[in-house]
Amino acid sequence: MLTLGVESHRLSIVLPVLLSQEQVRILGCLVEKARTTPVDYPLTANSIMRAANQSTSRDPVVTYDQHLIERNVTELKEAGLLRFVHSPSNRATKYRHVLGEAWGCDDNELAVLCVLMLRGPQTVGELKSRTERLASFRDLESVEAVLADLAARPEPMVALGERAPGQKEPRWVQLVGEAPEASAYASWGTGGGRVASGGTGERIERLEAEVERLSGLVDELRRELGIPDAVHVGDESSA
Repeated sequence: MLTLGVESHRLSIVLPVLLSQEQVRILGCLVEKARTTPVDYPLTANSIMRAANQSTSRDPVVTYDQHLIERNVTELKEAGLLRFVHSPSNRATKYRHVLGEAWGCDDNELAVLCVLMLRGPQTVGELKSRTERLASFRDLESVEAVLADLAARPEPMVALGERAPGQKEPRWVQLVGEAPEASAYASWGTGGGRVASGGTGERIERLEAEVERLSGLVDELRRELGIPDAVHVGDESSA
């Protein structure tokens, strides 16, 4: 259970929140896409689904459908963690997170939480490498400082876990919501996450981001032409 309250450095809402695995993944996707593809942000339910189901930069890999996304974004709005965005020029509801305000987190803290939420337990070195598109950490010590701050909160948001079989270093875990069983992670017991050689992983991530961007453009074109699209969440306020 994560209790949100007044932090020393900024004001956050007072709300008990227990996030499901699906909600953790959805919020992680919103944080990631807000930083890496701001031109396509906020996201539609379709875009969130594609981001959640990516085969790279996700552990474990999931296959969510749009109804699951729509149900959970409604619950997250009620919890005060995201907002619905309506536009006269766009019939599709879009969604943006408000975690900086709700959790009292700065950009570096959100970057670290984002990777933990999307990729599961991480070493400090993995966090340094995998937050490069989200934040600018000078060195491992700066990542450790952020982790220490998040762990020292009255309601800790991260914790240092134990070493898994075959791993040399302990990994940090997120405490903002439920997590899969350790054995569900592809990196469990392998001594590290899935890393493609020769920069292949980064190229795949860029290609998937481009596919997602193009898919979003197709969705926009379908709506402009009046071609029926998937059902979206109904009347919700953007406040």
